This record gives sequence, C-alpha cells and structure tokens, in this order.
Amino acid sequence: MRKFCIYGKGGIGKSTIVSNIAAALAEDNNMTVMVMGCDPKSDSTRNLAGRRISTVLDVFRAKGPDKMKLEEIVFEGFNGVYCVESGGPEPGVGCAGRGVITAADMLVRLGAYNDLKPDVVIYDVLGDVVCGGFAMPLRQGLADDVYIVTTCDPMAIYAANNISKGIKRFADRSEVFLGGIIYNGRSVVDEPTIIESFAARLGAKVMGKILMSKLIPRAEIRRKTVLEYAPDSEIADLFRDLAFALYENEDRIIPEPLSDVELDEINEEIEVLLREKEQA
Repeated sequence: MRKFCIYGKGGIGKSTIVSNIAAALAEDNNMTVMVMGCDPKSDSTRNLAGRRISTVLDVFRAKGPDKMKLEEIVFEGFNGVYCVESGGPEPGVGCAGRGVITAADMLVRLGAYNDLKPDVVIYDVLGDVVCGGFAMPLRQGLADDVYIVTTCDPMAIYAANNISKGIKRFADRSEVFLGGIIYNGRSVVDEPTIIESFAARLGAKVMGKILMSKLIPRAEIRRKTVLEYAPDSEIADLFRDLAFALYENEDRIIPEPLSDVELDEINEEIEVLLREKEQA
C-alpha cells in the first residue's frame, strides 16, 4: 500500500490537488484509492463525492465507537475513490487535531484497510497548525512520505519551511520523510525558479507544477474534479503527471529547513519580482 500526505498552508490548494491526483490514480481500474481529509472544514473530498459527507467525528458523537459501521464513514466518489473526512469539534469546543487521531483509529478498528484493500492512501492535512493531532499521519507508519504544496507567496513558503521542521523531527526517527515540493502557480508572482531554489536548499526536488486555470474553479463550482469536468484538458494532464510522479517517487530525504536569514533572501527576490510586475 502506497501512503503519502499532502501538507501546506491553509488555502494553498491542497484539497484541489489531492482530489485530482486521487481521481487520476483511480483511472487505472486496477488501483484502489482512498483519501482521508484531515481538516476540520471537512471539504477535502467534496469534489470527489460531489457533496459534503458525514465525518468520522459526526458519527462518533451520534452513535459512539462501538456502534459505528464502516459504510457510515467511508463513501465512494468519482472513479471509485474511497472518501473519508475526519471532521472537527463544534466551534469553540475541543481540539481539531483530535478528529484526525480518532479517524485514524476508527479506520483501523473497523477494518477499512483489510476490507477495502486500498493500493493508495492519501492524507490531506491542514499544515499550518502545529499540534499532535495534525501530525498523526506522520507517525506510526501511517504514511511513507510527505509532499508540501506551496506558491511563491512569502507566507506559503514560510509555512512550507515550518512543515519541513516538523518532518525533520520525524525523519530523524526514521518515521516519515519528505518526498518533495508541489508548486501551485496561482499566486500573484509565478516564478518557478523561486520554488526550485527553495526546494534545493531543503535538499528536495519539485515534483510538479500546477498552472492557473479557469477550469479549476469552474469544476469546483459543480463539485467536480477537473478530471471529471474536463478530462481532456491540459490541466487534467498536469494532474495525471503529478499523480504518477508522486506514486512512483522513491527519493525521500530528511529536509534541512532554511534559517530566517535564508527566508528573508527569498522574500527579497519575490519583492523584486513584484516591483517589476507593477512597473510592467
């Protein structure tokens, strides 16, 4: 079973990338794919399932762990992708990361991996919140490697660097490693060399770049992945290429996070590009 996590700053496009690469991998009828959304918003699988699904915590609170059934928390979406949402607490009450821990435990307890036999499990994780719950997919062999989504925005790069610090902690214990960086080109500054330089300093590689495309919001308005909405488009092919680059990747590293000085150097490069864009 191939297991990996997608992390990144909130709103960076993780769920869009996860849902589309899951759909791409599941196009192969011999490959069974599961996506576990680890965000309290519970929207990671919306475009795969075509709706918001019941979360593990919803069912847990309503029925209790002893009466829960697998079919109440796992739903089949586009291309047969199995969809799970950990869920979160009621607003202002409890720990959001606890939902991730509960969901991971219940999937094992209810025999999800033995019964459904997924070939690929993808965790979509809120990455700019640092707590034990959101770090759960990095522990206990739940994932083989991590991929970080970033744009050229300074705060996205800052979050990616912070996530790398957490990955390094687990990688030093040989629990999980960094597989690479995914570049989402939807920011004001779109300069691949910035992210290539950032990745190189970490010791990682850029696994692929997702271009800005009007097809992405159009598909999401209809609660669909791009692969379902526009399967023959260029952006759909980019998602396919990225999906198999991640699936086949065997290069896993212990990242070397950048210092504040190094991050400031990158920010200065971005500022120069912004000025040039304003003057153009």
